[in-house]
Amino acid sequence: MKIVQTGLPGLLVIEPRVFEDDRGYFFESYQHKRYIEAGIVKPFIQDNESKSVAGVVRGLHYQLGDAAQAKLVRVIQGKVFDVAVDLRTGSPTFRKWFGLELDENNKKQLYVPRGFAHGFSVLSETAIFTYKCDNVYNKESERSINPFDTSLGIDWKLGGLAQIISDKDVNAPMFAEAEMNFNF
Repeated sequence: MKIVQTGLPGLLVIEPRVFEDDRGYFFESYQHKRYIEAGIVKPFIQDNESKSVAGVVRGLHYQLGDAAQAKLVRVIQGKVFDVAVDLRTGSPTFRKWFGLELDENNKKQLYVPRGFAHGFSVLSETAIFTYKCDNVYNKESERSINPFDTSLGIDWKLGGLAQIISDKDVNAPMFAEAEMNFNF
């Protein structure tokens, strides 16, 4: 597996080694020891999966305090544009975002540490998105930032696709008004 630094401290792109032949492919989507060696030391305790249609934007989501979550995300089917925003006060990349395409062919993963908001847009007809979390979901601690906040300037790569977004996300506060409690 190859670890690629993103320029935002702690946010990592993971490129697994894929073995392909005329039968198909095989790769380790997770191997505890290798991830520890890469600096991802907290154990994952919850797996989540979502299926979405073209044009869906989910995010930007995070959880506060002791309920914060680190995530290891990937796409099983389809293609998404995946985004993480640094919310850690004192970070040299506070408020900056990183995005990349994750799809069923490139098999890339993104490790999103605690202190980042996370979201994605669906670029294919459908996408199945899966992620491991190092903490369980806590509704009371859940927060969101409006994914279309112009101060962040995120290009969700939707081109002409109609945007489909939940009421919760479209009504989420802008970055400047969002509640955050993360330190670098």
